[in-house]
Amino acid sequence: MKTPTAQQIAAIRRARGTGLAILVHHYQRDEVVRHADILGDSLELSRQVPGLTARDIVFCGVHFMAETAAMLAGPGQRVHLPTPDAACVMANMAPGPLVEAVLDRLAAAGRDVLPLAYVNSSAAVKAACGRRGGTICTSANAATMLKWALDQGRGVLFLPDKMLGQNTCRRLGVAADSMHILDVREGGRRLDLEAARRAEVLFWPGQCVIHSRFKPGDIEAVRRENPETKVVVHPECSPETVALADAAGSTSFIIKYVAEAPPGADIVIGTELHLVARLASQYQGLKTIRPLRESACTNMAKGTEETLLAALTALDTAVPVTVPDDVREPARAAVQRMLDVSARGGR
Repeated sequence: MKTPTAQQIAAIRRARGTGLAILVHHYQRDEVVRHADILGDSLELSRQVPGLTARDIVFCGVHFMAETAAMLAGPGQRVHLPTPDAACVMANMAPGPLVEAVLDRLAAAGRDVLPLAYVNSSAAVKAACGRRGGTICTSANAATMLKWALDQGRGVLFLPDKMLGQNTCRRLGVAADSMHILDVREGGRRLDLEAARRAEVLFWPGQCVIHSRFKPGDIEAVRRENPETKVVVHPECSPETVALADAAGSTSFIIKYVAEAPPGADIVIGTELHLVARLASQYQGLKTIRPLRESACTNMAKGTEETLLAALTALDTAVPVTVPDDVREPARAAVQRMLDVSARGGR
């Protein structure tokens, strides 16, 4: 039975018709997911924005996602974030000014690198990439984008997630001695410039606090309990954890993995808890779906039916998410480069 809040949301959606589009990330609560016009991971939602005709785009996720949508939205379109205080801890680990300072110091030392930023980054960081011929990636297309970046022959700075960067490098066969994690403390003054010159791929020392909680010992405990259980994890987990899993991939990969598993499968998943719980409910009685350990994103959890209703009620008076032009244009160029490269399969 629909709650009164859900009924009010439904009424606003009917009244707004095609002038409203609600985009929802997979990590949102079920109560928000059920109102989605488009449900997806970061790549799918980014791909959908340029094709939307709605005047008002309500993005149920965290701040960097709404920023990306605002950069891709067309003239006259407005992007709204129901939870303006929903940040991303990983994105905050790479402040724009510090990224600029590190890139400038590397360049001054003669180390030319192409910056490749994970989508979990601010518009300022995406703009830093765009200004230097770089681009961005998601967990779904990280291998495609990193391969493209390596093919440019400049060396690569992957940021801010060192875990996704290392896992993707291993997938592509990049040698361990060709990788180096930067020390960005003291405004970048602690960089090991000699190591940076030798390495093919440099990593920013950031990580996802949700996925870094999954440890090799968690998988070992699952194996002891039942060696037949399949373990699938997100590539934001540590390389050691990914190495022990049966499979690793993006949110969309994990959803597909579960869907394609045979009836009766026992699957343990290492990713954000809201998604795991949704999959467990969806396949109840058909397959056993369990979390590797409970790890929920508190910022994603800020989204509720009440915050969505408040945003929808205030659409005509609310201040939309905006990005300054001097940031928007180079950041949009970086995002568009990703969409173009992904569309042609990395060529």
